[in-house]
Amino acid sequence: MAEIGQLVLVRHGQSVWNEKNLFTGWRDPDLTARGEAEARAAGEALREAGLVFARAFTSGLVRAQRTCALLLEAMAHPPIEVAQDDALNERDYGALSGLNKDLAREKWGEEQVHIWRRSFDTAPPEGESLRDTAARTLPYFDAHIAPRLQGGENVLVVAHGNSLRALVMRLETLSPEEIVAVNIDTGTPYVYRLDAEGQGIEKRVLEIG
Repeated sequence: MAEIGQLVLVRHGQSVWNEKNLFTGWRDPDLTARGEAEARAAGEALREAGLVFARAFTSGLVRAQRTCALLLEAMAHPPIEVAQDDALNERDYGALSGLNKDLAREKWGEEQVHIWRRSFDTAPPEGESLRDTAARTLPYFDAHIAPRLQGGENVLVVAHGNSLRALVMRLETLSPEEIVAVNIDTGTPYVYRLDAEGQGIEKRVLEIG
C-alpha cells in the first residue's frame, strides 16, 4: 500500500474584517497587507520544510483563495490544480455577520458570544454551529481529499478558522468540550501525517516569520 500523503492545513491570512474585529462568516472581504505577508511567510515556511503538493483545496471565499495563490507563489511551486468549494467556507455567522465583536459582547455578554464562537453545537442567530459546519466540511473531505492522501499525495487545504477546526476535531479525535479551546492562527501551516484510517498520528506547526 502506498504511503499516506501529508496533509497541510492553513487558515487564510488576516482579512480586512479581521483587522476591524468584525464577524465575517460567508461575507467576502479581501486580505490586508498583513494577511498577504502572512500568506507569503506560510509559503516560505513550507518551501523550507521541503513540502510539495499534488493538489490544493480552498473555499469559495476570496481571502482563502488569495492566501492559497500567494502561498504557492512564495513556494515557487510548480502549477497544480486548485479546487474551490463552498463546503470549505467559514461557518455562517448569521445575524452576527458584519458586527463588531466587542459590541456584540456588550450586547449579549462575554459568555454568550464565546459560546457562539467556540462551542460545538450552539449556533448564533440565523447562523451555523461548528456541528453544522462539520456536516458540510467533513463529507467533502472524505469524498475529495482523503482519497488523495490515501493514494500517497501531499495535499494543501487553505480555508477558515471553523472549517479547519471541524477537520482538526476529526483528525485529533477531540471531544465537543475539547474543541472549545482550539484556535487556528492565521497564516500558520499545520502539517499532519495520518494513519490508514485517516486519524492524525503526527502534527507539526511551522513557524512563520
